[in-house]
Amino acid sequence: MKYNNLTLIGTSHIAKQSVVEITDAIYGLKPDIIALELDHRRYHALSNKIKHRIRLSDIRRIGIKGFIFALLGQYAQKILGKYAGLEPGSDMLTAINIAHHRGIKISFIDQDIEITFRRFSQALTWHEKWNFIVDLFMAIFFRKSEIKKLGIENFDLTKVPEKKLIEKLLKKLKDRYPFVYKVLITERNTVMSRNLYHLMQSNQDKHILAVVGAGHVDNLLKLIKKLHSNKADAAGSSLSYSFTTNVGQ
Repeated sequence: MKYNNLTLIGTSHIAKQSVVEITDAIYGLKPDIIALELDHRRYHALSNKIKHRIRLSDIRRIGIKGFIFALLGQYAQKILGKYAGLEPGSDMLTAINIAHHRGIKISFIDQDIEITFRRFSQALTWHEKWNFIVDLFMAIFFRKSEIKKLGIENFDLTKVPEKKLIEKLLKKLKDRYPFVYKVLITERNTVMSRNLYHLMQSNQDKHILAVVGAGHVDNLLKLIKKLHSNKADAAGSSLSYSFTTNVGQ
């Protein structure tokens, strides 16, 4: 998706298709800046191929619920990456490596991962914990029916999910885990959209390619357009006021 001097590309962090599309986009569009859905911590871990393991000592910084979430997320990524035949984060690492090779500036637009984990610890409710237990039970004992219900029985991990499937899964997450959705999607989209907007405004003569998870693309574009519209409205109001006072003098 393109808007002004920004092009957004949606990826799956374990899909081979994403690696190909990112490579083609960078070589084809020749961006001046590549914006990544990363913070400095995750960038450092990826670029140095550091296998960060969650430790008990991390609880002090990110909270017990954030610790458990990070642990589960790490395990899920490992399993999914094994099935897909690709290391999690290969999409971002591809963009990083090409940017370094071609001397392209990199910008990190995501919220610090520790803030996200801490917010997760603060936001998760008992109701959502219960939903998680129920969903885990259903996934273990009624796996096939649950997969069919979600419409992912033929899901190919090597490809980026289709837009309809992404919307369906995000709606499921929002309905079952509203506070988790708020922390993982809404709040991070707010941070990333503001960072992208400021990057666009301070580099209006440069082409920016943003590489983000496919589930973020549509909402990021809406938020960026809203920020742009709000600025235009504010500028219009200011010009209108200035014109009025000048006429009155």
